[in-house]
Amino acid sequence: MKLVRLSSRLERMPMLRALVPFAAGIVVGEYYDLPVWFLALSFVLTGAVALLLRSSACMAAMLFAAGFGAAELRTEHPTVPLDAATVFEIVVSDFPAERGAYRTVEGRVEAWRDPRDGGWYASGDRIVVRADSLTPLAVGERICCRGRIRPLRGGSESYRRLMRSRGYVGSLYLTEKTILERRAEKPGGLHVAAVGRLRRLGLSPAADALVRAMTAGDRSAVSIRQREAFSRSGLSHLLAVSGLHTGIVFLAINLLLWWMPLLRRGHLLRNLVATVVVWCFVAAAGFPPSAVRAGVMCMLLQLALASSSEYSALNALAAAAFGMLLWNPAWAGDVSFRLSFAAVAGILAWGVPLCRRCRTGLRLPDMAIGAYLVGLTATVATAPLVAHTFGILPVAGLAINPAAIVLAGAAVVCGAVWTVVPIEALRPGFAYVAEHAAEGIDLLARAVADLPGGAVEWHPSGTTTAGIYLFFVVATLAAWSVEPKKSVTLSS
Repeated sequence: MKLVRLSSRLERMPMLRALVPFAAGIVVGEYYDLPVWFLALSFVLTGAVALLLRSSACMAAMLFAAGFGAAELRTEHPTVPLDAATVFEIVVSDFPAERGAYRTVEGRVEAWRDPRDGGWYASGDRIVVRADSLTPLAVGERICCRGRIRPLRGGSESYRRLMRSRGYVGSLYLTEKTILERRAEKPGGLHVAAVGRLRRLGLSPAADALVRAMTAGDRSAVSIRQREAFSRSGLSHLLAVSGLHTGIVFLAINLLLWWMPLLRRGHLLRNLVATVVVWCFVAAAGFPPSAVRAGVMCMLLQLALASSSEYSALNALAAAAFGMLLWNPAWAGDVSFRLSFAAVAGILAWGVPLCRRCRTGLRLPDMAIGAYLVGLTATVATAPLVAHTFGILPVAGLAINPAAIVLAGAAVVCGAVWTVVPIEALRPGFAYVAEHAAEGIDLLARAVADLPGGAVEWHPSGTTTAGIYLFFVVATLAAWSVEPKKSVTLSS
């Protein structure tokens, strides 16, 4: 074990070294408040010392102050009155999801009326809209209603912190009696268009719900039974468009365009087309943080392929995370962002090296072993965070993830290609593959969820979870420090 080897490896990943103090500053900023002038002065002083003395410690302190300041400056305060009975004009921003006796959907407050002077004031705050089962809601609908926006009180503190990190200020309950006026507006955007095209595939209700969730991020039709089965089987990550889905599209488009490098400057054209397609997929899914992170990584990889430069996957992952946190520091508290980052980091740090060590030289066995090891490392890397957030440890997910990922890949590719090329002659083929792939995933999830011991209830504290990930980090650094054995072949 040599520290020189570890230092040399970290030198090739500057964004990873920059991400750690920057993210730490954001996390600390969530619990403590400091004056902005103090943070600005600290940033300038530590930056000046870092430039003069070329000090890594001062550079880390400067990045820590930058992360702390970014968290302070991006702290949003609600512009609407909370717990005050008045009139609101809201817009339904997404597709409503059924929750049994009621339905819930994301909404945006366009304006509110001050009960004191009767004046209307513009807003833009995000809220959770809940409505009884008799009150229909449609995406893009503009509603004028009476009511109170309640502060986020239900659920655990971690859930409330998560909702606040996503920009929600409260919740509003609607009934037909509280609605004063509603005006249907035709929604636009790639997200709505993608969901509309997926509905045209004509799948069964259960398969349609899964394909729309995995391809366009629309989970409004996913039933409570499906959510519970996917959660207990460890497959709930398939229901939200993430880095896995974006990576599937990335690989599929590069395989479909394999012939382009045969043309003059065809490799440049292939990289451009692949990057555009990946970002169209992210836009069609509604720009979830995990897919945005994966889109940035795929773009960096395509640029590296186009320029024939050295590509460090972990460095690209850190660059994507750094840029996203700089844009919106609140994503540091988003569980989907954390799960996505942990899964990809686990795959790159442990999954890829394990796949190289377990090669047999045979194509099909290597693909099967690689799929299992990738699914295994992703599941292990996210298991502590899943248990901390949801209170359940999906043990069976370790065994079934590879098969589920293959089926999900078939459904996502069919759904993504159909949304781009909705040719009626191709619809039966896409529908057949997507239907059976979704049915296979649903059957697999239900079968594993019913197994005794398939999921274990475990709710580790935040300190315990942080300790587990600290152990993972130390083990990874120790593995990077090991000097590889050299083998010398003597000629006979």
